[in-house]
Amino acid sequence: MNRRRLIPAQMLVSVAALIVVSIAPTSTVLFMGMAVVGLLAVVTQILVAFAAVLAAPAERGRVVGAVTSGVVMGILLARTFAGILTDLAGWRSVYLVSAALTLVMAAALFRALPHYEREKTTSLSYPQLLRSVLLLFVQERILRIRAVLALLIFTAFSILWTSLVLPLSAPPLSLSHTAIGAFGLAGAAGALAASRAGRLADRGLGQRTTGIALILLLVSWLPISYLSQTLIALIIGVVLLDMAVQAVHVTNMSMIYTLRPEARSRLTASYMIFYSIGSSTGSIASTHIYAYFGWYGVCLLGATVSALALLFWALTRHLR
Repeated sequence: MNRRRLIPAQMLVSVAALIVVSIAPTSTVLFMGMAVVGLLAVVTQILVAFAAVLAAPAERGRVVGAVTSGVVMGILLARTFAGILTDLAGWRSVYLVSAALTLVMAAALFRALPHYEREKTTSLSYPQLLRSVLLLFVQERILRIRAVLALLIFTAFSILWTSLVLPLSAPPLSLSHTAIGAFGLAGAAGALAASRAGRLADRGLGQRTTGIALILLLVSWLPISYLSQTLIALIIGVVLLDMAVQAVHVTNMSMIYTLRPEARSRLTASYMIFYSIGSSTGSIASTHIYAYFGWYGVCLLGATVSALALLFWALTRHLR
């Protein structure tokens, strides 16, 4: 479909869903609205794939890195923005303001996106396209490897960011929503520091970048575990973790986009399935672990997942 029309249309549906969440009178309506918001968040990945299509082959890693950095930084800075809004006007204001900003973005993208794409359309039917998303995973070894890495790194990412609010909001720290949200600034700084990972992938250094980043991911849990002693150590750990996750994610995207030029959107879809599984698994696991074992249990879980990612990379780094 014409992405210049598809992307703004999806964003308009997101606007409606965000308004529903902001005015939800019951938990049922709230969760229905949140489900639609989550479903339409896929528009960010359509933008990433579109950027890869428009970029010259020699610059694809850099372009994908820039767009993906924007996505991850948005996720992190949203925590800061939401924390301030919640303290000022309550949680519902977060969704109303998000709806207004999304409406502005939809209009801006409709004006800014190009009218055509430099790629051939496929003759497959929509059900065939959906099946081919899974077939790509079966057929492409690099996609399988990078998808598993995505699952593991975003499990670690969600283990931190979902559970972090629990010790920060509880005594003795008892930080406000604004103060807790400010940690998103540290995460965004880490993600920004990894924005050059796409350039390194363009130069054929994707495997080396991945290995170094996964080592940093594992090491980051040590300062993070000192949360109750010093917030400075936590900030250092947050910067390291988000820099590592972003570097691997950008490298992953850059490498899978070299596989099938005619199927970049479907490659993105196949990869993002594992991204989403990892994100949700980390969120669910971290809150349960915190309830039973506290913050040190969360850090041990995060370090274990990070070590598994490093081990998996070491075992598969020579495969093509």
